[in-house]
Amino acid sequence: MARVKGGVLAQKRRKNVLARAKGYRGVRSKKERYAHEALLHAGKYAFAHRRDKKTDFRQLWIVRLNAAVRENGHPSYSVFIGTLKKHGILLDRKVLATFATEHPEIFTRIAKQAV
Repeated sequence: MARVKGGVLAQKRRKNVLARAKGYRGVRSKKERYAHEALLHAGKYAFAHRRDKKTDFRQLWIVRLNAAVRENGHPSYSVFIGTLKKHGILLDRKVLATFATEHPEIFTRIAKQAV
């Protein structure tokens, strides 16, 4: 078999790695080995933080709901959610938090139904 040299493809691969690491600080954007390692870590963090983002938003909605719930006379967020479920009001936390911040009159009506 004939010998195959990989110079062109290797150069293309290196160029691609450095292009994806553009904007990284120091050696991580200049040297191929460090850039490749930085890209591997970046991929791991991106994967993990896509999941963390869902938790962060849920916590934000709960904080907003708790403040709005206490303004409307309920003792706490957990009691409010419990009474919503008991009365068969099936709105998720995202929708309730949106109502609480952007449409307080609608949220007040929902809170009165859950008494």
